[in-house]
Amino acid sequence: MKVLLDTHTFLWFINDSPQLSDTVRGLLTSDVDALLSIASLWEIAIKVGLNKLTLPTSFDTFIPEQLSLNDIEILPIRIEHLAIVPQLPLHHRDPFDRLLAAQALVETISLLSVDAIFDRYTVNRIW
Repeated sequence: MKVLLDTHTFLWFINDSPQLSDTVRGLLTSDVDALLSIASLWEIAIKVGLNKLTLPTSFDTFIPEQLSLNDIEILPIRIEHLAIVPQLPLHHRDPFDRLLAAQALVETISLLSVDAIFDRYTVNRIW
């Protein structure tokens, strides 16, 4: 089973946050194929640059380390993903979340997210 992590899900998982649901923690510690969108990495980089997020070490050291340690693959942004974005209803204006919804739909994979707004799309959200 392949799953796509929302940005907060990735951050909560690597930081062993109690905010992460038991269901998601169980999935991510099982034999699931975990994917993280390059859009989430872009979002993290922006937040680090704005001092809204602090990482223990530099972005270019910490992120690859965590991806490797946790066996998480990067999902690139493809034209097929972007082609869906203009077709999505405007339930949500966050461009990162809209792209994650599009990626989950195109890849036909579940999205691991606490954000119930994804339920308004036809995305299979797990929390």
